[in-house]
Amino acid sequence: MSAVDLNSDLGEGFGRWTLGDDEQMLGIVSSANVACGFHAGDPASIRRTVRSAVAHGVTIGAHVGYRDLAGFGRRNMDVPDDELEADVAYQIGALRGLADAEGATVTYVKPHGALYNTAAVDERVAKAVASAVAAVDPGLVLLGLPGSAALAAASAAGLVTATEAFADRAYTPEGRLVSRREPGSVLHDADDVAHRMLRLVTEGLVTAVDGSDVAVRADSVCVHGDSPGAVAMARRIREVFDAEGIELTAFAPAAGSGPAA
Repeated sequence: MSAVDLNSDLGEGFGRWTLGDDEQMLGIVSSANVACGFHAGDPASIRRTVRSAVAHGVTIGAHVGYRDLAGFGRRNMDVPDDELEADVAYQIGALRGLADAEGATVTYVKPHGALYNTAAVDERVAKAVASAVAAVDPGLVLLGLPGSAALAAASAAGLVTATEAFADRAYTPEGRLVSRREPGSVLHDADDVAHRMLRLVTEGLVTAVDGSDVAVRADSVCVHGDSPGAVAMARRIREVFDAEGIELTAFAPAAGSGPAA
């Protein structure tokens, strides 16, 4: 693979609280998963993130989650289908409104946290998310784990899908993410993370927690914006990719836009 996308979860501050260094990350990544106000973000901070993404030529996606500011969207919730569909559609609409105000376009959707993990394995939740996205705009791309229920439901709903790998997360031998409750689930060594991702992009393999090799196909690589050392990891990934001639290219660029910075 000679090109891949690099994405990060951004716009996740709230009010007076700042989380992560969005400005630095936007100078590195090619796609920004922008919080939509349910798990993090407020209108002013979201708009600032969108404005900065535009300035850096970074593609914008809606990072939708459960209505869970206190738990940062990482707590499992049992939400009825019609309510979940409305919540997802509402979040996409909110980001699109702020993006319109900045002359930007939202081109994809990525669920966040517990919603992402649940939609990966629960067909009911996956269908609710896919239905909401398709109802708002069938041209939106859904980003998710390869082989997940989320991507299967999205394809069934007529959506284009894209797969992602996580640079800063450990993998099980089955190709799933190790639960954040487990020790060693989040990775921090920038050089190790970068070379893991180089191997994933060039060989399609990542080393699981038991030492085995797992096949993972990814259109995009994610570095969580709230992880300690996130900017250093993203920068090192880009340095290693650049050295190997791997181009950073958004998987869902807006029509008429060129490659992201």
